[in-house]
Amino acid sequence: MTKGNWQKLSSGSYELAGDLTRDTVPGLWDDLQTLTFEQSSLTISLSGVLRVDSSGMVMLIHLLEHAKKQNCHIMLSFVPQQLMTLAALSSAEELFLGHI
Repeated sequence: MTKGNWQKLSSGSYELAGDLTRDTVPGLWDDLQTLTFEQSSLTISLSGVLRVDSSGMVMLIHLLEHAKKQNCHIMLSFVPQQLMTLAALSSAEELFLGHI
């Protein structure tokens, strides 16, 4: 297991890396839900994500909603196939539309 981590790359660019699983999401979400989004849009790279399970998928959905409530649109880049498969199996693909 690799702890999930959140890193700012530049002004409007962030990266999520490591495992986004039921073991790592609670600690990561504690950090993410305190974020305030000052810009109207930003990009989050998932290129460093090693594993993602349904907990990780739900955390990302909540992150998109958290940003939306602050008038910030998030675009996800380098989305792992594992996440897209989970979204399809969970009928949650629609929640990611416009963010990939």
